[in-house]
Amino acid sequence: LAPTNFYVKTKNGEWWGNCAWCSLGVAALLQDDVKITTTIGAETEQIEINIISGEIQEKNYFIHFPIPMKNAWDNVIYTCSNMLVFESEEQIDKWSKKHNIPKGDIQPIDRIWNFSKKWYGNHLNPDWAKWTIEEAKEMFREFELNDRIWKLDDSNERF
Repeated sequence: LAPTNFYVKTKNGEWWGNCAWCSLGVAALLQDDVKITTTIGAETEQIEINIISGEIQEKNYFIHFPIPMKNAWDNVIYTCSNMLVFESEEQIDKWSKKHNIPKGDIQPIDRIWNFSKKWYGNHLNPDWAKWTIEEAKEMFREFELNDRIWKLDDSNERF
């Protein structure tokens, strides 16, 4: 993996995560105490997110999802590069305006942590396959990811 804005570390190793969501997925797969180092809005203020005994310690952060999920794979590098951590909706508003990126859905980090544990939970299984569109929609509903950003069109493809 190439260096990214998300650095995931345990006592047993270190990895880069592509985005806030993927970094939480890496943490879920490791099933260990984890420190994620990143910056607010991929800019200057560095923060740490600690997961100890399966619980996020810093619950005051939010993850911004500006790219509609139905378009996530059109340019997954761009999609991931914009799934970032923030301290408030006001901060996201300023960041979106500054970078001319539409404001999307804002989710508390602990909700995305719980979602990530299920979403990524089976990724180490050699028989793992991407979720079907219907499975993804159901999981979005389960974790109350109801904003327009999470809407997927019906399809036989996988997400």
